[in-house]
Amino acid sequence: MPLMYLLLIIAFIFSVWAQFRVKGNFKKWAKVPNMNGLTGYEAARRMLDANGLYDVPIEPVRGTLSDHYDPVNRVVRLSEPVYYESSIAAVSVACHEIGHAIQHKEHYPMLTLRHRMFPVVNFASGVAPFMLLAGFIFSSLNLIGLGIVFFSAAVAFQLVTLPVEFNASSRARRIMVQQGFIRNEEERGVAKVLNAAALTYVAAALVSLLELIRLILMFLGNRD
Repeated sequence: MPLMYLLLIIAFIFSVWAQFRVKGNFKKWAKVPNMNGLTGYEAARRMLDANGLYDVPIEPVRGTLSDHYDPVNRVVRLSEPVYYESSIAAVSVACHEIGHAIQHKEHYPMLTLRHRMFPVVNFASGVAPFMLLAGFIFSSLNLIGLGIVFFSAAVAFQLVTLPVEFNASSRARRIMVQQGFIRNEEERGVAKVLNAAALTYVAAALVSLLELIRLILMFLGNRD
C-alpha cells in the first residue's frame, strides 16, 4: 500500500502540473494572433458549415476555458476569450469543440458510448462517496463493495472520454490545415494548446484509476 500512496501522490502532482500547463499554454498563445485574423467564432462557424452543420448555433459564455459542446441541445458554447479573440489559442479551442459536434453528427462510437453512460455515471459518481464513507464508518464490506462498483462507473467514463478528446483534437488540427484556418508555421502553437488540454484528461483518468485500484486492494485486504 505505501507504493500505491506514492503513485497517487505522483499522479496528483502530474494532474496539478497538467492544469498549470494548459492554462499557461492558453495564456501564451492567446497573445499570438493567427495570421488569417479569424476569431474563435469565425473559425468555428466556418468549420461547422464546411461539415454541413448549419443548424448548430455557437454561443458565448463567461469564464475562461469553459468551452464545451452540448450534445443534448446541439449547441457549441465558447468562452468569451475564445469567441471574440483572433488568437491561435482561440481558434484551436474553438475548432476542438467543433470536433465534438462532427463526432456527434457522424455517430463516433466512443462519443455515443459516453452519452449513453452519462445518466448512469452522473448518479453513480454522486452516490459512490457516501457508500464508501458509510462502508468505512460502519465497517461494512457490502457498502464498500457497492461504493467501489459505483466509483468504477465514473472511472470507466473518464477512460472513455480519453479517445473522444484525442479524436476531437485530431479532427480539429486536420480540418484547420485543410480549410486554411491556420498556416503551416502556426501548427506548433495549435499542437501546444491542444496537447496541453489533452494532458488534463489523462491526468484525471490516471488519478481516478489509481484510486480505484487502491480501494479494491483495501476491500480485498479487509475481506481476507
